[in-house]
Amino acid sequence: MKDQMTQSLQTENLHIQELVPLITPKALKCECPASLEILKTVIDARAVIRRILAGEDKRLLVIVGPCSIHDPLAAIDYARRLKALSDEVADSLFVVMRVYFEKPRTTIGWKGLIYDPRMDGSADIAFGLRTARELLLNINALGLPAGTEMLDPIVPQYVADLVAWTAIGARTSESQTHRQMASGLSMPVGFKNRTDGDVQVAADAIQAARHPQSFLGIDGDGRTVIVRTAGNPGGHLILRGARNQTNFDKHSVAIAVDSMQVSGLRPSILVDCSHGNASKRYEKQELAWNAVLEQRCNGNAALVGMLLESNLFDGNQKISKSQSALQYGISVTDECIGWDTTDRLLRHAAGVMRSACTTIGNVRE
Repeated sequence: MKDQMTQSLQTENLHIQELVPLITPKALKCECPASLEILKTVIDARAVIRRILAGEDKRLLVIVGPCSIHDPLAAIDYARRLKALSDEVADSLFVVMRVYFEKPRTTIGWKGLIYDPRMDGSADIAFGLRTARELLLNINALGLPAGTEMLDPIVPQYVADLVAWTAIGARTSESQTHRQMASGLSMPVGFKNRTDGDVQVAADAIQAARHPQSFLGIDGDGRTVIVRTAGNPGGHLILRGARNQTNFDKHSVAIAVDSMQVSGLRPSILVDCSHGNASKRYEKQELAWNAVLEQRCNGNAALVGMLLESNLFDGNQKISKSQSALQYGISVTDECIGWDTTDRLLRHAAGVMRSACTTIGNVRE
């Protein structure tokens, strides 16, 4: 009778099916440790990115890679190609591979490799975290820095030591949780404008992340702690377009520059050539790329870099119930440009930057 009464008065965990213990961040790092060479790649890349944001390094920062990682083998294939290309253009472009493991969803859908690595709904997050860390180790071991989006505030404890650059997405730039998290991250953080095009939200986020914050989090041993941060001075703006319009044109960039200056921020802007700036069509990324390159080479120093969604092959594909049925090197989320186009765009941009930005035009030969 007492047990029945207790159950009828239960007020917590009413919709929880299971609580599964997870490996601690410290334990995973012990199992998948970073070598001194890998850590040097991360540290050196962060330093370069900070100099680019400050206007001290005149190279263009390029964050390029798949919309999302679903196949680690294809990701390493891509990384090897990108490393070779980045070495060739290193005098004018600083290249960071886009390695995104978490995908924000408007309603439902595949949430990324960390949350559902087998893409079958099994949600083996422990395997996803280990797979993500191992992939970051392998990419950095090539001497190629990695960038990602931080979505869940617990995930950074598992992988942030291997990340050179981070984005806070359009849906979360207004989130206090993510602004607090960004204030404690060890790498430069880009905040995207909101999906309706609002830039001020991102400027506010940059300001908030620069200040010390106190919030709840976990430590390396998985214990709940109060996190007190010093603030992150590496915040910058990412223009990603809006639902029905782009914002990579001169007028939109000028508005963004003004918003940052009014907020007391040094204008440091990256343009995401995908998402709203390409109407989610992979072939339109080139239009944004060319327009931003032209503005930069015509003297707009606030434009310090660009993001490209790129994979081994063009387009995207639907997620299949069987991973073996998926086509190799094709995105399972947003459409991406293929490797041939990626190679051409980066080589052209490097050539233009080298020639003091005097020749702008159609990149096709």
